[in-house]
Amino acid sequence: MASTTSCFLVMIGWAPDVSSLKPDLYKHFSRALCNTNTSERFQPIRDISIPESNNTPSKLGPPHLDQPHNKRPILAFFAGSAHGYVRSVLFNYWKEKDAEIQSENRVSVVGCVPMIIGDHYSLPFSDVLDWSKFSLIITFDKIPKIKKILKVILTKTYLRMQKRVKQVQRHFVINRPAKPYDMLHMILHSLWLRPINVRLPS
Repeated sequence: MASTTSCFLVMIGWAPDVSSLKPDLYKHFSRALCNTNTSERFQPIRDISIPESNNTPSKLGPPHLDQPHNKRPILAFFAGSAHGYVRSVLFNYWKEKDAEIQSENRVSVVGCVPMIIGDHYSLPFSDVLDWSKFSLIITFDKIPKIKKILKVILTKTYLRMQKRVKQVQRHFVINRPAKPYDMLHMILHSLWLRPINVRLPS
């Protein structure tokens, strides 16, 4: 009995399109992708969702920029360029439109509660992490209501979620060398959880 499982690590937005060009080859792979939209051929039962990371070798490891919630004047922020339809709509509604909702890369993200915008995305490490415990998940049509949604969240609810963010933070950190439970270990664990394709000899 011969195992035919392989892991294809791709961290680019058009990876699903690339792998679909060779369907006979792709069926033997588990892909690890940042673009994990199930409407674009991402298959959670076999593929792996991994976080995007912009760390440089000199900045590997967790930063220490946390601040108390009552000293943060910014309600929400988003970063990056306006690539993709969702981001373009987000930028159109909120970029430079409200002082409490910023689009600056300079804002410290450590300790922030993530807001996930999307209808068909498989979130990283969701086999073992319950994202609803430490993030807000909204659908695309709620973009115009982001501020209203955030304003009604109780402080105690936010602090509880923020505490959980800090608890799971180590799973999203790249270390060199790798450390137990960091991002590399989580990716390998996600791969280990996927079913192994076994081909019987003819």
